[in-house]
Amino acid sequence: MMDRRQLLDRAARNGDERVLLAHILDKCEQSRNRNIPSATDFLSPAEQRSAQDLLHAAAIHDGCAFCGGFERAERRMLLFLPDWQEEADASDAMAFLRAAWHESEHPTHRDLLGSLMALGVERETLGDILVSEGSADLIVSAGVAQYLLDNWTGAGRTALRLTAIGADALRVPEQKVKEIRDTVCDAHARGLFHEPRQGCGADRRGTCAEKLSRGHQGRRERGTGRRHFRAGTGEI
Repeated sequence: MMDRRQLLDRAARNGDERVLLAHILDKCEQSRNRNIPSATDFLSPAEQRSAQDLLHAAAIHDGCAFCGGFERAERRMLLFLPDWQEEADASDAMAFLRAAWHESEHPTHRDLLGSLMALGVERETLGDILVSEGSADLIVSAGVAQYLLDNWTGAGRTALRLTAIGADALRVPEQKVKEIRDTVCDAHARGLFHEPRQGCGADRRGTCAEKLSRGHQGRRERGTGRRHFRAGTGEI
């Protein structure tokens, strides 16, 4: 396998991506050297693709999984597992919150995200924001959850009531499909195509949908290894 510098030279396309991939390698090495679970911050879809390219170049094919709190999450952490852990579990790395508002208010995803940025919360500590009627559910890094519970009271002019919830209580919007009717050259062939709209989650819940098979015999006792993330401050 290539050394660290060679991996970064091959996988990183610019300076910012090099910093991101170095952070991912740090988490991988932490898990392997100390034999504990380790997790990155939340990654965007583009960052996840870069991480996959890095893992491929490093010949890392098992012992890791992406997890965003529910199956179709867009923003996901990359989890690295120790040899005693056979299934990805992000319960120590992320938390789940519900922000509720008065029925007369209608804050948007942009309103909620903007108010979080105004609090100095770093984007990488935030997963998906699932907006529904009268409330929004958030997946966040575990270390920022209490900070939000103590300080996030509003989005613009909308007052918010924030509570902690479990992963099984997430209100995931139904997946929307766009029906397209088209006529092809063959007059006898008419098709219906369904195009999922980006950002729609399926109504599948759970801490992490991705499971790993590591080929061990039997089930080993699970240890501890709580992960903590910071509440970001300063300029975003």
